Amino acid sequence: VLAAWQRPYLNIFKHFRVEEWKRSAKEGDVAALTDTRLKGTIYRIRGSNPASSYLQLPRAGTQSLGLTGRYLYLLFRPLPHKHFLVHLDVSTEENQVVRISFSNLFKEFKSTATWLQFPFVCGTASEGTARRGAPGAAPADVRWTCLVLDLPSILALYLSRRYSHLKGVKLCSNLLVKNLCTSDLLFEPGVTLAEARLGDLSCRGVAPMPRELAFPVPKGKKWHDLYDYIRY
Repeated sequence: VLAAWQRPYLNIFKHFRVEEWKRSAKEGDVAALTDTRLKGTIYRIRGSNPASSYLQLPRAGTQSLGLTGRYLYLLFRPLPHKHFLVHLDVSTEENQVVRISFSNLFKEFKSTATWLQFPFVCGTASEGTARRGAPGAAPADVRWTCLVLDLPSILALYLSRRYSHLKGVKLCSNLLVKNLCTSDLLFEPGVTLAEARLGDLSCRGVAPMPRELAFPVPKGKKWHDLYDYIRY
């Protein structure tokens, strides 16, 4: 059961006050920028190789975020023509730490008892999400993406392990990131509160995106025409 302070969702950047760098760490070229299109602060992480620049939570590897929400949401955009890398350290009920990594550097899925590596294929604005290319450097018109990870399911499926909590996150170059969030709710982008009530989505555990996690959609446009939504 989610602790009260983590319900209905936890805005990780806000809760851990990322911009103060007291509970988070940064290495290399990490900058806070104001994005006019997304109407808010984003972080740009860039470097010649993914390990050289990163944003890490919590600050020390010995600490733990202790977040128990089922879903992790990462709102990010790979930098065009570059490779990026994301590491998530999760703890199992047996107190084993498993690293889940996503990157467009990986050619294929690989797994060991303590490390799952998922190749990430970037969608582009022109092709839509239906036709995806091969892993590789992000295309020029790569989109902002909402990546949703069902952490208990990933651990159960690939390692037959039971999920306990999210221990740490390391966002390596090259990417832009707007936010990170955990929740037991499955947020569906592009769905309004009224539509959710009408379709009775709540009984399936589906909810509209909270405002502070949502990407802006200009009038007359559709969410899915502008952004990518990827669920693992």
